[in-house]
Amino acid sequence: MRELVGRLAALDPDASAAVQVIAYFDRLAEGRAGLEATVRGVAVLAGCAARLIDEERGVFLRVLADGHRDDHPDDADSDDWPRKRSGDVVLVLEKLGSPSPVDLMVLERGVALARDVLDRTRGRAPDPALVELVVDASAGETARLHAAKRLRLGDRARAIALPDGVVLVEPHGEARHPLGSVRAGVGPFVPVGRLPKSYADAKVALRFADDVLGPRVVRFDELGGLAAVAAAIGPGAAPSPDVVTVGGLPAWALETLHAVVTSTSLRTAATHLTLHHSTLVDRLTRAEQLLGWEVRGPEGRFRLQLAFALRRLHAHPE
Repeated sequence: MRELVGRLAALDPDASAAVQVIAYFDRLAEGRAGLEATVRGVAVLAGCAARLIDEERGVFLRVLADGHRDDHPDDADSDDWPRKRSGDVVLVLEKLGSPSPVDLMVLERGVALARDVLDRTRGRAPDPALVELVVDASAGETARLHAAKRLRLGDRARAIALPDGVVLVEPHGEARHPLGSVRAGVGPFVPVGRLPKSYADAKVALRFADDVLGPRVVRFDELGGLAAVAAAIGPGAAPSPDVVTVGGLPAWALETLHAVVTSTSLRTAATHLTLHHSTLVDRLTRAEQLLGWEVRGPEGRFRLQLAFALRRLHAHPE
């Protein structure tokens, strides 16, 4: 192999690199490498962050080019990034432009190995019909408990609501579905016979989740009294004046105000926005003028936090 690589390197550097990629993934397969090791290899070889997505199994895994795992990206998935699919498994390279021959080989070998790992370690995705049954309040309890047993949910489990009516379930103590790539509402852990209630709560939590300003993942247990507010904001409900005002702000003002009211200090907000502290103060002053009230005191801060929450409820009325 080394002799072949040496000869290819003299004739065609890309071909030589492709052979080394093949050998690398062959070694991972022989060593029965796990999913994270596979995606880490993809990221390091491609020189950019790589993300693996399997929506059927509820898997999302992302590794940076330096090999460190980071499942909470700042940027949403882009259609312009190179990707390769194998069944339900999708491997994505977070880089723009046409992929090189080496990138294509990394994608091809990486997604094939990742699918093998998932099939070996997690089996097939749960039957959607069983998942729908176990959270269906209109189904009989005996049928729901039987479905929960077939899904191997144990005694306690929770429901997770995703956009477009997608629902996931997972048992207590086992994170089957890494979250962070899409909006998600997480219901509380309950006895499996009460999973319809967990799913109802998860759908409430999903209404508070937001792709742009966040939070992207909301847990019902952390909503407190806001959960009761959701019931009052349904389809056709008129937005309050504060919600209208916030909705009319320019993007820079929304970003600034949101960072300030969700951070512990102005310096933390400035760091989040990659701004100098004095620059943030100037931007905040202008944003407060557009908003119509100050947000640096507790009353103004709470008023804006509530306006943001209500705005998300109006954006997702059910």
